[in-house]
Amino acid sequence: MTEWSKDLVLYRMARAQETLEDARILANARRWNACVNRLYYACFYAVSALLVRHCLSSSKHTGVRSLFNRQYVRTGKIPKDLARIYNDLFERRQEGDYIDFVRFQEPQVLPWISKAEQLVGFIISLVEKEIS
Repeated sequence: MTEWSKDLVLYRMARAQETLEDARILANARRWNACVNRLYYACFYAVSALLVRHCLSSSKHTGVRSLFNRQYVRTGKIPKDLARIYNDLFERRQEGDYIDFVRFQEPQVLPWISKAEQLVGFIISLVEKEIS
């Protein structure tokens, strides 16, 4: 791993944590669609850090998702039940950002917050073990 890629991994992990905090702030403000967007991006940044750590990347969100599922979920490196939130949030973010009249509500979103926190935390601890 080059110094540049290590810096990128650390940057993306920090972005994941910062974006989770943004999601919490938006949840407290009851801005559910924006919260879902931030939850997705928190997971995306964590997954991207994991991919960079292993010299993998994609320029498209669907490509990142595909690599994550193929390289980490199907192989058992990331538990399927934990990874499910990233795939679900990908779909929900698409709906909330691009489909008219989609309005997420508190009972839907609150469980996603803790699940996204679990996934991001799992990935960060995995990557930190590998780069230390």
